[in-house]
Amino acid sequence: MNNENQNIEYKESWRDEYVKWLCGFANAQGGKLYIGINDKGEVCGVENAHKLSEDIPNKVVSFLGIVADVNVLHKDGKEYIEINVAPSDVPISYKGKYYVRSGSTLQELNGAALQNFVLRKMGRSWDEVINDRATLKDIDREAVDYFIRKGIEAERVPEDLRKASTEEVLTSLGLVDDNGGLTNAAVLLFGKNPQRYYPSAVFKIGRFGIDEADLRFQDVIEGNILQMAERVMDVLKAKYLISPVRFEGMQRYEKLELPKEALREILYNAIAHKDYTGPDIQMHVYDSSIEIWNEGELPEGYTQETLFARHSSKPRNHKIANVFFKAGFIDTWGRGFQKIRDGFEADGIPMPKVENFCGGVRVTIERTVFMKLSHVGSSVGSSVGSDVTSSVTSFSPVKLTERQQDMLELIRKNPFISAQQMSVVLSVVKRTIERDLADLQKKGILIHEGNTSAGHWEIIEK
Repeated sequence: MNNENQNIEYKESWRDEYVKWLCGFANAQGGKLYIGINDKGEVCGVENAHKLSEDIPNKVVSFLGIVADVNVLHKDGKEYIEINVAPSDVPISYKGKYYVRSGSTLQELNGAALQNFVLRKMGRSWDEVINDRATLKDIDREAVDYFIRKGIEAERVPEDLRKASTEEVLTSLGLVDDNGGLTNAAVLLFGKNPQRYYPSAVFKIGRFGIDEADLRFQDVIEGNILQMAERVMDVLKAKYLISPVRFEGMQRYEKLELPKEALREILYNAIAHKDYTGPDIQMHVYDSSIEIWNEGELPEGYTQETLFARHSSKPRNHKIANVFFKAGFIDTWGRGFQKIRDGFEADGIPMPKVENFCGGVRVTIERTVFMKLSHVGSSVGSSVGSDVTSSVTSFSPVKLTERQQDMLELIRKNPFISAQQMSVVLSVVKRTIERDLADLQKKGILIHEGNTSAGHWEIIEK
């Protein structure tokens, strides 16, 4: 016999409470419950098999309202029973409770998990549910105009939508019911302050050192989720990611360390497919990697291999995904991860790792460019310092302010960091940073290789 799994359960004898296992099978992928087989998959037999084969179908109909296929089987002179339950298109309850088969375990559904389960069985998603408290006064017209502009640019909404009222736009997107009620999606996508109704509709970014206990600084991105990805990108470029500068002849190039469009696609996926009844979206930025996590696991049966191959799109939030599509942010054909793969391959960066983790999806990206440049910067600073020390017998003490010391630490980690980036990280105006940089160069501690708008810093250790 096969081991117990998603679709198979063994019991040595029958008890009426085992109907809940059949309920779990019906609410999942269907399955078979065997009576007269122990946990090792060995047939131990069951008494009164034929009578049970007549009683069990009646109990299943009585408790669950579904029909089960019950058979008496034989092996080594012993009789055992096979109960086969097909997956149900509607939610099935047992004594007022809902169960679902998950792996080889039986799970009782409660709260948000139960709500989402019932909605899925009805062919709906949580973002389609009406928010009883929200009104059109909660909607930001600027966000609506932003959507219209993006949709027209993507050629996915008509030009005349510019003249439509806010209510007409939302109605055309299926975000308003017949009584004028707003869906959860309407408030999340276009709300002036969605966090008033959905506190977890935020994107947290943290810069960490060695591990999660070593938090250096952080940002919390709020507001509507339609424009959230762009706001996250702006913060990442200003504070968390590097954009090394290179020259080809007189032409200056400044390119983000990760492929922009691929990174933006990852952000859109995290935002569009998040379970908004769960925790915030979280991004951990380390020296060597970036981890992006959102609540809500991959569709059942989907793995990283599935995502990066040709696959069907199975959005968690139907309405949100539809608006993102019409705005030109995502595709409806499951091609998003193909774009991610193309972007990372073109830049020669290892493919992101996608996995279910702690009830959600985690995407891990290696920071190969940052690590390479950090290593170069450390080597340059070390070698230059050694050369100077060997040629000069002593130095006069040099006093540095705490801010200047923080600036040197930033430069050690990223020799290509700009004055603007340092001003954002240290929460100081750019002019003050430029004044400190000039002072450090005057004291012979800092050298800038390249012209004033490009190049990298070299530290002369004293």
